[in-house]
Amino acid sequence: MTDDFDIEFIERDTDDRSARFLVRGVTPAVANGIRRAMVADIPTFSIEDVRFVENSSVMFDEMIGLRLGLVPLTTPVDDFDIGDTVTLSLDITGPQTAYSGDIVSSDRLVEPADENIPIIELKENHRLELEADAVLDTGKSHAKQQGGVAVGYRHLQRIEVIGDADEFADEDPHILRGVIEEGAATHAVDETATNGDLIPTTEFDNDLTNRYPGKELTVSDVPNAVVFHVETDGSFSVPELVERAARSLGDRAAELETKVAI
Repeated sequence: MTDDFDIEFIERDTDDRSARFLVRGVTPAVANGIRRAMVADIPTFSIEDVRFVENSSVMFDEMIGLRLGLVPLTTPVDDFDIGDTVTLSLDITGPQTAYSGDIVSSDRLVEPADENIPIIELKENHRLELEADAVLDTGKSHAKQQGGVAVGYRHLQRIEVIGDADEFADEDPHILRGVIEEGAATHAVDETATNGDLIPTTEFDNDLTNRYPGKELTVSDVPNAVVFHVETDGSFSVPELVERAARSLGDRAAELETKVAI
């Protein structure tokens, strides 16, 4: 499915939990399918059931259980099946704050993705001891199972300078957000290239008049080219999430083809 795609990373965090990348050769329908798959189809581990041994804190069991359910857990999907469970435990006595890093997992592959998420501040002689079951499921069942916490895309827009603006024209702000492709512009490295330079709009405060003062421009969508911005909760990296989403979309397409052929 991805053989005809051309993918280029534009921005990428060192921990691969946030990235912006361009995909060429993809229709808006397929791009939206990949986006939906990243949000709803890729299973993650999340705490579902909590058994309290002792809770002498100021917070009800239900509130602590809610907070635990929102702690992202690393998820090696290929090693587990949907519905599998992993047991975790927490045993801490105040005065101190209980953090996600204090949670102990029975499986080293499934652990809190972040160690510094606060759960509750325990006062003197307060104790919190519990066991919890983390269940592997998809975002279709609950939002806490969504590994892609911020997933969106925009059409790539191409900017071309067609001349100087009228010297008496008012230069109102021209706001674009995301990424632009520069065409025959003074900033372009190679004006004869088929694809121009990719520039995040944050470099010029999202206002084209800052980058092209006094110029008349044309703005057009580049056919079948979209820019994704993806953030994960740490369950897995952006490349893993995208790869699994594309695989999920391909599997569903193959399943549909088989059923139609019957």
